[in-house]
Amino acid sequence: MLKLYSNPMSRGRIARWMLEETGQPYEVEMVPFGPAMKSPGYRSMNPMGKVPVLVHDGRIVTEAAAICAYLADAFPQAGLAPAPPDRADYYRWLFFAAGPLEQAVTNNALGVTVPEDRRGMVGYGSFDGTIDTLDAFLTGRDYVTGNGFSAADVYLGSHVVWGLQFGSIPARPSFAAYRDRLTARPAHIRAAELDDAAMPPRS
Repeated sequence: MLKLYSNPMSRGRIARWMLEETGQPYEVEMVPFGPAMKSPGYRSMNPMGKVPVLVHDGRIVTEAAAICAYLADAFPQAGLAPAPPDRADYYRWLFFAAGPLEQAVTNNALGVTVPEDRRGMVGYGSFDGTIDTLDAFLTGRDYVTGNGFSAADVYLGSHVVWGLQFGSIPARPSFAAYRDRLTARPAHIRAAELDDAAMPPRS
């Protein structure tokens, strides 16, 4: 049994997309922001009081990157992770997105500028350096592991898709091409439609 606790205005969209890529049946329970997400019952699954949370046969997985990696391993028949000897780029860029990229983009959006003489204290160094690194990697490359789509693309790609949508990542040709490849995937389209349908009505 697979059950996702999510919210359509959250990183839960990443987990939904990943679930759609596995092709496995799953349930979703939407958790509203506020008291429900901070309740003792929900915090018993995720003490942070955040979504997403994945429950698989009684096992609890939190953190969107971990959910992506877990599902790729739990359902190897979906082909969402390379063979273990070939996972260097897979792991490297999955965790690049979960660490330096997300930190750099979030701090930049908040107006946090790391002084040049303090860049060694943060994992990403500088926003521009992080973006240039990602741009160089994606230029001339279809997916993280080369020609094969993987769970790393779900996670890294989600950051690129959102970053371009909201302007938190600069528009560059490599990013736009990567976004277009990913958002054309049937699983991405299904996931987006389901989460969009679950959005609360506008007042």
